[in-house]
Amino acid sequence: MNAGAVGLGLAVGLLVGGFAVWLLSNRKRSSDAANDQSSQQHRAVPEGVSEVLSAIGSSAVLVGPDGAIVEATRQARSLGLVRGSRLVVPVLQTMVRDVREDGVARSAELEFKRGGSGSVEVVIKARVAPLGRGLIVVVAEDLTAARRVEATRRDFVANVSHELKTPIGAVALLAEAVAEAADDPEAVHRFAARLSIESDRLSELVQQIIDLSRVQADDPLAHAEMVEVDDVLKDAIQRYGADAERREISVTVGGEHGSTVLGSHDQLVVAVGNLIANAIIYSDPGARVAVAASTAKRDQDEIVKITVSDNGIGISRADIGRIFERFYRVDFARSRANGGTGLGLSIVKHIVAAHGGDVSVWSQPGQGSTFTLSLPTPAVGQHSPDGRPRSDAEPAPSRTSEPQEIVR
Repeated sequence: MNAGAVGLGLAVGLLVGGFAVWLLSNRKRSSDAANDQSSQQHRAVPEGVSEVLSAIGSSAVLVGPDGAIVEATRQARSLGLVRGSRLVVPVLQTMVRDVREDGVARSAELEFKRGGSGSVEVVIKARVAPLGRGLIVVVAEDLTAARRVEATRRDFVANVSHELKTPIGAVALLAEAVAEAADDPEAVHRFAARLSIESDRLSELVQQIIDLSRVQADDPLAHAEMVEVDDVLKDAIQRYGADAERREISVTVGGEHGSTVLGSHDQLVVAVGNLIANAIIYSDPGARVAVAASTAKRDQDEIVKITVSDNGIGISRADIGRIFERFYRVDFARSRANGGTGLGLSIVKHIVAAHGGDVSVWSQPGQGSTFTLSLPTPAVGQHSPDGRPRSDAEPAPSRTSEPQEIVR
């Protein structure tokens, strides 16, 4: 028996017990109170049952003899089980009617639209049981989040399996080709070069999966540290310096110096590094990538903005809404040619959200892209923590654009 079933059974047991206590205490009431009809009608909920309903922490509804709601917890209303004085989930209505007819408790896992006709799918484990005197109790456990996580996990495993098949299959075929071309040095050299590329792609994909698993399991604010943004930019650029040099792309650093944020240095290096790697992949040889940090005000808070700009191929508006999905590639052929995995931006989104920030993107096909990480900062004022005034360096490439699309 799983924990959800045990919890529902315990909740129903408590309600039944509370109702039994009410029956015993009701027999001892004075004859004057028994003759007071208006008082009895007002006290439609047995004494103690309301307290039990509010204490169990689950969605619970008490249905009267006429089918109207006598009592409903706040969770039941927010979950969409109740509207006004009626149950709005048809299957629950049927279960209540069947329990009222034969007095046998029922349980089931149900899927329905929130509020009866909404667009949000809700999954619950429901138990319906009689309480006596025409009262029926409905107790529900919300399984929506758990089912969503499970579906995400299944999709992720399926996507990973699919993505791994391509480089693994290519490695196997190339290995066979090398063996068959043993007497042809030129062919062996050509196949070996391709084998090296596929091996690097496989290694990168595995590393990206490891990075994603690590950042999903680690809360950067649980053991937060003061992070120097200058150090993050420096380490992120160094991580992909060899790739930039090989493609003859210059990476420059500009903006303000001395900014700090609260969080994880290593995670932020991964996030900024992934943006730099993408800028390198989607830029032509000889292009420039600019990385910069600056401070700004958002409402009453100071934030640090980290921008990574390029003048590469750009992203269409149709693709911008999907680029943070796992394994999504804007230009599939070019990503394959350059080893892109489609995981980098989903990792960026997760890291920034875990730090309490957001990521925005401006892009135009043929003009390049600018990704901006906006992170809250504990620093206040115009000076760095050691008192040095912040200085200006080379700014990122200027953009004249409409408001950026924010991804939280």
